[in-house]
Formats: sequence, structure tokens, C-alpha cells
Amino acid sequence: MATSSRPKLDVDEYLSQGVSATPAELHPFFESFQVLYSRKLWHQLTNKLFEFLDHPLSRPYRVDVFDKFVRDFESKLNQLRLVEMGVKVSKEIDNPATHLAFLTDLLTRVDTKKSPEAHVLLLATLAHAKLLYGDLEGTKTDIDGAWKILDELPSVESIVNAAYYGVAADYYKVRVIVMSSAMLTDPQAKAEYAPYYRNSLLYLACIDPAKDLNAEERLVRAHDLAVSAFLGDTIYNFGELLMHPILDALDNTPHDWLKKLLFTFNEGNIGKFEGLAPLFPQEPILHENYSFLRQKICLMALIESVFKRGANDRTMSFQTIAEETRLPLHEVEHLVMKALSLKLIRGSLDQVDQKAHITWVQPRVLSREQIGQLAQRLAVWGEKLHTVEERIAPEVLVNG
Repeated sequence: MATSSRPKLDVDEYLSQGVSATPAELHPFFESFQVLYSRKLWHQLTNKLFEFLDHPLSRPYRVDVFDKFVRDFESKLNQLRLVEMGVKVSKEIDNPATHLAFLTDLLTRVDTKKSPEAHVLLLATLAHAKLLYGDLEGTKTDIDGAWKILDELPSVESIVNAAYYGVAADYYKVRVIVMSSAMLTDPQAKAEYAPYYRNSLLYLACIDPAKDLNAEERLVRAHDLAVSAFLGDTIYNFGELLMHPILDALDNTPHDWLKKLLFTFNEGNIGKFEGLAPLFPQEPILHENYSFLRQKICLMALIESVFKRGANDRTMSFQTIAEETRLPLHEVEHLVMKALSLKLIRGSLDQVDQKAHITWVQPRVLSREQIGQLAQRLAVWGEKLHTVEERIAPEVLVNG
């Protein structure tokens, strides 16, 4: 942590000037600052500073109070709380260069070894600022630096995780937009939706969407998660998203059909998919990727078909698969091979007898309906065990 060569602040004089230069509603804060500082009650002073920073009338004075008053005793404060303050204050700085300089300077004053969480929070905040100013390379560098520290910590406060996963999700969203544009001229370019999907869900796990996001932010987040779920080439289980309340933001909006489409994919219901297909032009990126989505719903139908079957009933003829996926018979082998390559299922193909022997299906987060189906299968299994028990019980008694 760098040492400061700044001249020593005359705290009493500064706080007295604060009382005379601010609205009357803020005077009690400066008076409290003076008492708590003189008594060296750093924890109470920290709490009072947060109250001050949350007061709407304090906005014009936040940067000055932090940069002069707090700077005088920042080494005495909990470093994570200090950084939280700095992050809040930095939002009042509109000039990009000054904003980044403020955060970078604060980063040099935080001891990474003593307070790794504070360091991660600041790196994530710097990454977000760079993203807003169009520096994608700098954003990625800071995200990677934050993750190296975060990945080694046994436990982390939610605010730190939220900052990291929030900026990581935003970064991958921008990357998707950039790569989608590049695909128009470069067929080899590829937009990766899965990293956004994963980081966005982790971000939501760290916050309370109802309190921390406004209605528009919830709608945008739900919309982007739905689109990334559809177009992510490694995402074949929507259960975690389907159970998340963020999807309620789509209800009674022009995007509410996306929620229906998510459930349709999770069910592997090709009939419903075809029924919703006329709405795809409302979402151009889905319309442009219709052939991929058609293959994906067929894979989901195959997974669901295997999942519904008992462990002893997972040898399926190509004809059966063709009927359940609504594919021509000659395309079934390619579909099963695709499912095997994506590790959605395990098994083997018998090309002579035109059968697929499935030994395993990818674990899934189940919807309530799927849990109900599983419960029914368990009930049938239980009844079979009971029948066997009744059959062998007399023999056990006789032999005993």
C-alpha cells in the first residue's frame, strides 16, 4: 500500500468550513464527524459517513469529503468499507479520465494481502468503468485480475461477488454484440452466449432483484438471459433460469412469449416450438438463428424422451427417435451423434439395427412438472418392490 505525501489536514477547520458551506440539513453530519473523529470511534464514524453519502443533498460534497476528510484517517478504517465508500463516491465523477484516476489511486492505497475482498471490489469497479468508456481490453484485464484473487478466497461478501459477476456479465454481453456484428463479415466469428448466461445468473444470486434492480433493469436482464439460453451452444438445461423470479419481469410485456418459449425448450416440446415460431421475427436474432434453434429443440426433445424412460428402457430405435423429434429418419443418426458429442447423453449407436443404446442422460434442474413425473416413476418402482417383497416374504419365513 502506497504511503501518502499529502499535507496533513486540519480536521477541525475543514469540518467547521463544512458546516458553513453546506445546507442546514447536512450540518448535523459534520458536527457528528467532529465528535466521532476526536474520540477515534472509527466504526461509528464509518456508519455516519455512509448515512451522509446516502443523503440526496450530499451529492455535491461527496468527492471532497472523501478525498480530504476520509483520506486523513482511511488507514484506520475497515478496508472493504473504505472501498465501498470510494465506489459510491466515484459515481459522482463524470469525467472518464478523472473517474478512472480516482479509482486507480484508491487501488494503490489498498493492501491486497490484508484485504483481498476490497481489492476485488475495486478491480471490478474499475473494470465496469472501463467497459462504460469502451476499453474492452482493459476491462478483461481487470476482470481476470479480480478472478485470480476471488477464486482463492474461502468466503466473500455478497457485495464483492455481485460486483465481479455483474461486470463479467456486462462484459460478455458487449462481447456478444461485438461478435454478432463481426459475424456479418467473418463466418468464423462466434458469439459466446454461455459466459453471459452463467455470470448473469451468479450475479442475480448475489443480489435481491426486487430491491436492487428497477423494473426496466429486471426486464432487460430477463430478456437477455432468455436469448442467451436459446443461443448458447452449451446450454441445454433451463431449469435454474425457469425457477428464478427474474422471469416474472417478462409477464404482460411484448416479450412474454420468450418465457413460454423457455418452458417449451425445457419440455422438448416441438409442437409448441412450431406454434411459437411465427413470433420469432419480433426477436431478429432468434429469427436469424432459426435453424440452430430447430436443432436445439430436437436435442431437447431427445433428452426429454430419454429422461422419461426407465433405466431399463433406454434402447431406442431410430424410428422412435424420428417420431419424437419430428425429424426425417435419415437425420436421426446425426442428431444422436451430436447429443453424444455435447455430452448430453452417453451410449452407443447400432447402425445396422438402427438403434441407440443410451446409458446416461445429463443431470438436470427439474421443473415442477418434471419432478412430478419423477415422483410417479418412483411410486411405480416402490409398488414393484412391494410386490417382490410380498412374493418372497413367505419363502423367507419358511426357510427361517
